[in-house]
Amino acid sequence: MSIKISTNSTADIPAELQRGLNITVLPLTILTEDGRSYWDGVDLTAQACIELLENSVKLPVSAAVTPSEYLEFFERALAEGCTDLLHISLGSKGSATFQNAGLARTMFYDEHPNAPMHIHLFDSLNYSEAYGMAVVEAARMVKRGASVAEISAYIEDWLAHARIVLVPFNLRYARKSGRVPAVAAMLGDALGIKPIVAIEDGVSKILAKVRGERNAIRKLIEIVKTERRPGTRYVTAYGMPSPRYDTFKSGLVEALGEAPEYEYEAGCVIMTHVGPDTVGVVYYQA
Repeated sequence: MSIKISTNSTADIPAELQRGLNITVLPLTILTEDGRSYWDGVDLTAQACIELLENSVKLPVSAAVTPSEYLEFFERALAEGCTDLLHISLGSKGSATFQNAGLARTMFYDEHPNAPMHIHLFDSLNYSEAYGMAVVEAARMVKRGASVAEISAYIEDWLAHARIVLVPFNLRYARKSGRVPAVAAMLGDALGIKPIVAIEDGVSKILAKVRGERNAIRKLIEIVKTERRPGTRYVTAYGMPSPRYDTFKSGLVEALGEAPEYEYEAGCVIMTHVGPDTVGVVYYQA
């Protein structure tokens, strides 16, 4: 039996973990206002993405992994002797990526009705490391010799409880993207109000609106301390390194009494929605 773990670039898994755990990452495409296209996380670095966001009147948009790209990947996995391919996808409510994977799976079995490879697809209904952490642990379980059933059960449990919460400190990116009405974003910036945003069932939701950066950081830490199941894994996120992130991380470690499993830099897709001046955390919600 040969088990393979795969995901999309929007899982935001650090490159060293991708390589060390043999995780295959299929990139989404980033399309800019001037017609250029990039593979997310491949030929567009985080710093280049930040510069792109800063200099764009209209924010870049992302395009899903196509059925043909998925089909080509499935064909390679079969040729390499994979018997079980477990693919954890970007949430279906924010992208056609998961639906395209399902279409490609149907096409694959139509062409290879007796293929000795099972393709298991998981809709994360989430973004970034909220499903990336499931990918990482699933790959570790493969290395430890876990069964497909055990790995699948873990993935489903994690996805049912994963929580990502973010604080964007600059609302002009949300204003540009249209995800926050322009007037509301302008008033929020003028009054120093910072939204605390979570993803629930694939949709963004504002948990609280807090005036002032320090108060927003304190509120975010309070939410994590209240909601997270003690002793479970968590990771911290940033759009770009900043004193705000350092303050958040040190305060969170002090409040929880545990360090994050790792830190990660949010990818270009999520930064187009919240901007690079953002801090966040992913954890298992009790």
